[in-house]
Amino acid sequence: MVEFAVSLPLLVVFVVGIFDFGEAFNLKQKLNNVARESARFASSLPTNDLSDTGNPPSIIAIRDLVSSSLQASRVNDCGLASQTGTNASPTWTYTASGNGCAGTLTLTIQRQYAFLETVTGATNTINVISTHVSLSYPYGWRFSQVVKLVAPTSNYKGVTQIVTDAVVPNTY
Repeated sequence: MVEFAVSLPLLVVFVVGIFDFGEAFNLKQKLNNVARESARFASSLPTNDLSDTGNPPSIIAIRDLVSSSLQASRVNDCGLASQTGTNASPTWTYTASGNGCAGTLTLTIQRQYAFLETVTGATNTINVISTHVSLSYPYGWRFSQVVKLVAPTSNYKGVTQIVTDAVVPNTY
């Protein structure tokens, strides 16, 4: 009986830790899909409205797609759809922390992201103008509540930012 009383809290911590890690990994995959889908969509949008002050319609369309994709994946969008981004052209940043989010969700959209590509069979490189979408999502670990069974004085906060991004060359 004593052995069971000693080992049960450790067993619970391990089981919840395994479950929690699986949830975090699943969330990372969903965020990867949302970032790729959004970058693919954004790469086909025109860039002629990027000089507008504020939030151009093409950027708002990308934000709305991210928000709806998160909701379709059953991930809390933290109120992203109602947020206004900050513009440091050609980069727009949206932050959201409402709707019971564990922290702050950050969406960054770069419509004129450039990277160097070496031309096959040649020695020169070219700039490829692309769209870069990055997401930073707060994940609240359930493990932090259970770890107090083993270490009651633990002050582990239990929130981690899961970060992902995608780059797709602009086609428009």
